[in-house]
Amino acid sequence: MPVHKILVVDDSPTERFFVTDLLNRNGYQVITAENGEEGIAKAKAEMPDLVIMDVVMPGLNGYQATRTLTRDEATKNIPVIVCTSKGQETDKIWGLRQGAMDYLVKPVNPEELLQKISALP
Repeated sequence: MPVHKILVVDDSPTERFFVTDLLNRNGYQVITAENGEEGIAKAKAEMPDLVIMDVVMPGLNGYQATRTLTRDEATKNIPVIVCTSKGQETDKIWGLRQGAMDYLVKPVNPEELLQKISALP
């Protein structure tokens, strides 16, 4: 099933704009959320084909939000790509343990992000 609708969850307006602009220019429909709670609510309401999740956010962080989405019956089949400034190997392992399908470190390489999206099953 090809990806059409992507939810971008990031508390940084700059990052949200960068990723949204990149995805829009490549034909994707983008929904945004500014924090983990809003991200979970929008994922349930909109049922996107993919969630791109920041980690460091106020309130519910991206690891917690990813775990919530991937363990909820309604949203467990929506793949999550964690996209964060936390670049340690332990951060990556932890992100994948929360249910993320992939893990990217900021600043995001546009080609790498697009390639990971197109490689999704």
